[in-house]
Amino acid sequence: MKLTRRTRDHIKSAACIVAMFVVWELACVAFRISPIVLPRPTAVISTLIVQMPALWPHILQTLATTMLGFLLGTVIGVALGAFVGVSRSAYNTAYPLLVGFSSIPKVAVVPIFVLWFGSGTVPAVLTAMTTCIFPIVVNVATGLATTEPEMEDVLKALGASRRQVLWNVSLPRAMPYFFASLKVAVTLAFVGTVLSETVAANRGIGTVMMMATASFDVPLVFAGLFALALLGILLYVVFAGIEQRVCGWATRKQDLAVA
Repeated sequence: MKLTRRTRDHIKSAACIVAMFVVWELACVAFRISPIVLPRPTAVISTLIVQMPALWPHILQTLATTMLGFLLGTVIGVALGAFVGVSRSAYNTAYPLLVGFSSIPKVAVVPIFVLWFGSGTVPAVLTAMTTCIFPIVVNVATGLATTEPEMEDVLKALGASRRQVLWNVSLPRAMPYFFASLKVAVTLAFVGTVLSETVAANRGIGTVMMMATASFDVPLVFAGLFALALLGILLYVVFAGIEQRVCGWATRKQDLAVA
């Protein structure tokens, strides 16, 4: 039976994950680690399953907040990336400001959003948005700036306008960079959402984790982490699939059958 390289990679990844959980479980048993310090993965999974009816509304809240912030961040990030990528003067002016803003810890921005908009969903959406903008801006600008000058010269010599060069050459070349940034940005958006939920929200996985921490319910805290990890992986896989369909020409083929 022949397996594709991608299938073999998936099997290896799954085996590594299972092995990690087995080692974790055995370490907790062998060293008698207190559940307050580090719960067993079986206890975490059991808690996640038992508490799922109560966790589900919070999971949906975090997911909706993250996706809204991610959507806003994508729109703004693409606009800024295009502005920076097509203009050298805009790059020299705006890029240092973007780097400086990205360097600010988002935990320092959350209180400002709370002062402006109060506690709740709005600060979480804005935190998710500001967290995921920078990688989109950088990748879109980089993709637009990678068009070879020689190709531009040839197209202009053939009578192509600047808009035609941008639409027919620069944008297609920027698409792989754009989708690569989305896979990173959507996971960062989760970070921003949960960060805000732990500070100024009454719903969401971050809020559940903070309440569980206050009551020393460590398995529930880890169950929240597991739920976040599963959501992040799911969205990453979704965007990776979209990237493969839209920009399959730009990725290396990994479906060659091997023995």
